[in-house]
Amino acid sequence: METIQLNNLTIGYKQRESVKEVAKGITAVVNSGELTCLLGRNGVGKSTLLRTLASFQPKLSGEIMIEGKEIDTYSRHDLARKMGVVLTQRPNAQNMTAEELVALGRSPYTNFWGTLGNDDKHHVDEAIQMVGINQLAKRKVQTLSDGERQKVMIAKALAQQTPIIFLDEPTAFLDYPSKVDIMLLLRRLCRDMQKTIFLSTHDLEIALQTADKLWLMQKDGIAIGTPRELADNGELSKYVERRGIRFDRERLSVEIVCEK
Repeated sequence: METIQLNNLTIGYKQRESVKEVAKGITAVVNSGELTCLLGRNGVGKSTLLRTLASFQPKLSGEIMIEGKEIDTYSRHDLARKMGVVLTQRPNAQNMTAEELVALGRSPYTNFWGTLGNDDKHHVDEAIQMVGINQLAKRKVQTLSDGERQKVMIAKALAQQTPIIFLDEPTAFLDYPSKVDIMLLLRRLCRDMQKTIFLSTHDLEIALQTADKLWLMQKDGIAIGTPRELADNGELSKYVERRGIRFDRERLSVEIVCEK
């Protein structure tokens, strides 16, 4: 099912006396049950696109349709029930347990005082179990490793019960096994819960092996397709290859070519 639809979208910034366009003419869809990875070199506009889709900054023109409804027609409260966002920076959660941080995901549903009812507690427990962090629930957030903390933030997004989850560089600062662990977790959540998960990443080779769809953002536009499709049409080679780096289209892998 098409959860997000973009129609001739232009993103960028309105400055005092001018407008800076970062990318324009973006027409695409994001489907539920698919893990979609946004790739691109530094400075190309990945963060701008992600912030715009997550409604952290306004679009310049075009449409962003969320479940068939234009994003600008949603209230902030309604959007909080449609999309969860996991950012790169570490949460400022000193002296808070992992369980308490996950429970903050219930804020769109709780009363003014943030009191958790039985239903809220059930969804918090369920999110913790789905991510597999039961053993971390009572630990203070500041005692967790980067990978453990990232799982807690994903559980918080799940407790929010949104059909869409956006993640900004969820594998940044993690060691390689933890990167793979997080990506496999997100892929499983797509499959098991039919979530729409859209994330930005620099981990190309992991994305090639785990993503259902890639959005390859470059200065001349965005190429969208499966890893195999983008390999076959040469887009991945164009993105990856330069002196000392070669892309193997058949194996979907990156090779370092050392000069003798």
